[in-house]
Amino acid sequence: MSRRPATGRSRRRRSAGHGESGPDERWMASYMDMVTVLMCLFIVLYAMSSVDQGKFQALRDSLATGFGVDETQFADTAQGIVVPAESAGAEGLLAASTGQDLTGSQINELVDAEMLRLLELKEQIQAELVSAGFPDAAAYRIDSRGLTVRLVSANTFFVPNSAQLTGKARQIVDAIGPVLVEAKLEIAVEGFADERQPVDPFPTNWELSASRATGVLRVLVEDSGVSASRISSVGYGDARPAKDSKKLSMNRRVDIVVLSNQREEVREKLREIDG
Repeated sequence: MSRRPATGRSRRRRSAGHGESGPDERWMASYMDMVTVLMCLFIVLYAMSSVDQGKFQALRDSLATGFGVDETQFADTAQGIVVPAESAGAEGLLAASTGQDLTGSQINELVDAEMLRLLELKEQIQAELVSAGFPDAAAYRIDSRGLTVRLVSANTFFVPNSAQLTGKARQIVDAIGPVLVEAKLEIAVEGFADERQPVDPFPTNWELSASRATGVLRVLVEDSGVSASRISSVGYGDARPAKDSKKLSMNRRVDIVVLSNQREEVREKLREIDG
């Protein structure tokens, strides 16, 4: 009699009885792969923490060539404020105490040179005003900020509660403008108002004084050609009255401040001169 072939169920039972015993360790392969990747990551991080300038340069040039960029011989590692090439080496408002320290004699020389430059600028402005027929239209002050040109004539510039420049005011500002263009310095236009409260359209003296300063700024930029990138305006309302505050008209004024671009230690030693 022939034997019946063993069924699948009986074969599974026999193989189960003779199979290998022990834990399944297939997970170790994935674990070791992960450890290897982490090790590579830390090696890369360590290598990046110390840049080899020569290798970095070679990599940068290679990438530049590969992407079709003109090859250059140096990497731009500039820090801080980046200025245009034509302005390199020039002193600016932010020069402050950065850069090479100066000796006392060097600072004194720069102070004397800056005082002379500001006095010459004052004389140029006054000469233009005299030529235009307005010899008494401005008062001057030199201090640590630079040269302040105070437009002081009583009703020459603004009538009460108005920011509109009069015809004479435009002629005065037009006479000053070309000198400011040639000076190539930063300019701050500061507006003021007297202590009386304004009426419409100005809710407070802040808006009134700011509008006066902006009016003078626009004439300097639009008519005289002063660069808009180096001029600003601000309104002080009635918070900073003139010394002779009994005259309300003295506070309906605008100051044009030509800011010195010397280092801070130089500006601090500029002598205060009123004229």
